[in-house]
Amino acid sequence: MNTTEIPPSPNRRLSVAPMLDWTDRYCRYFHRLLTRHTLLYTEMVTTGALLHNEPARFLDFFPEEHPLALQLGGSHPDDLARCCRLAAEWGYDEVNLNLGCPSDRVQSGMFGACLMARPALVADCIRAMVEASPLPVTAKHRIGIDDLDSYDRLTAFVEQLSEAGCRTFIVHARKAWLQGLSPKENREVPPLRYETVYRLKQDFPQLEIILNGGVLNLDQTLTHLQQVDGVMIGREAYQNPWILVDADRRIFGADNPAGSRHQVIEDLLPLVEQECSRGIPLKRITRHILGLFHGQPGAKKWRRYLSENAHLPEAGPDTLRTALELAPKAH
Repeated sequence: MNTTEIPPSPNRRLSVAPMLDWTDRYCRYFHRLLTRHTLLYTEMVTTGALLHNEPARFLDFFPEEHPLALQLGGSHPDDLARCCRLAAEWGYDEVNLNLGCPSDRVQSGMFGACLMARPALVADCIRAMVEASPLPVTAKHRIGIDDLDSYDRLTAFVEQLSEAGCRTFIVHARKAWLQGLSPKENREVPPLRYETVYRLKQDFPQLEIILNGGVLNLDQTLTHLQQVDGVMIGREAYQNPWILVDADRRIFGADNPAGSRHQVIEDLLPLVEQECSRGIPLKRITRHILGLFHGQPGAKKWRRYLSENAHLPEAGPDTLRTALELAPKAH
């Protein structure tokens, strides 16, 4: 358990989205080698999983991951409050409530995007979370669901949550169809409506509005930052992580931590040695770094070698060193 003091509210000008099965502690450690200041999020953790299992399994993280937010999935105010207290004890910087995931499994558990149809319940959840711990509580949601997608309904939702104590809204600029579309299709089929998120910021200048959805690079990020308070990048940051390397300079006005892709792997190796020595399979770490040389001539050799060898029982730090020898030499 981490015992660091609770820091001020994190800077949310740029963040990497919570992504199930992707943004685990090894992914986040890797991303932190590319950017020190970008806010990172955990995978979504349901309140049931957290409260009915060993908390450390879901909450432990490396100190280097700060600033770091915990995303929760749930709809019972008391359970969410208990989880917020745990998040504070563990030393997280923020707690986020998932109100945007459209999957059937999430709906059956009464959390995610389906909760946008029940704003009073969500407000009760937010209120309980805010009262439970000193951490900032944020909400991540869509611009609407199914046919409940009018701007008036969206503003009423935001207003009700803000009255309950939420000051930061991370808005995926697509609506979600809860029936008929898969989660993947819900990330692609409903059109992006950035102007709706911009309008929210204009109508709620006192709130922090973060835009999410379809952002592919820092140039687009800077364009959106002219209209909103922050930008969250999702899959592109995972599949092409090198886009994060200039974030500290361009978004936060600070020095970049990484000089080259090769240096990032050299900086990752001590963690690989530590984790492999305690029995963590190499593939749990290297699956997150396959895209580091995305777009570079010869990147396929790097990906292929790791894909074919990192899962082997004897795989370890030397496996990664050999992959690095095969990787493109360009920075």
